[in-house]
Amino acid sequence: MTPDQIRLVQESFRQVVPIKDAAAALFYEKLFAIDGSLRALFRETEMKKQGAKLMAALGFVVHGLSRAETMLSAVQDLARRHVGYGVEEQHYETVGQALIETLEAGLGEAFTQEVRQAWVAAYGLLAGVMIEAARESRLAA
Repeated sequence: MTPDQIRLVQESFRQVVPIKDAAAALFYEKLFAIDGSLRALFRETEMKKQGAKLMAALGFVVHGLSRAETMLSAVQDLARRHVGYGVEEQHYETVGQALIETLEAGLGEAFTQEVRQAWVAAYGLLAGVMIEAARESRLAA
């Protein structure tokens, strides 16, 4: 990611923070609309708490983009835990789509093409790291 992309992601995320509860609920609504089978991964989950966890994780990652080396270990650990929850590699694409659609809806006109591209780059980085860590975890099992 370029420094400008990092700045765009961080600035746009600051606009999401005040609507974080609604954004989290919208994210899961979009996620389940894209792939209803993913509901099974959350059948015993209190979704309001899950939404808070999602927004906290996003905040951690977004703030860590300017020093990616310090957050990558935590992201890898998160990916390994997700393997245990039943998350599969193809789910990352679905999550990315739901994230972009949520940001587009939540940010409205502020979600410019430049901001979209920055978020796609950020999610691509995150998903790539998580997918690799998950693969390693599965191989080690």
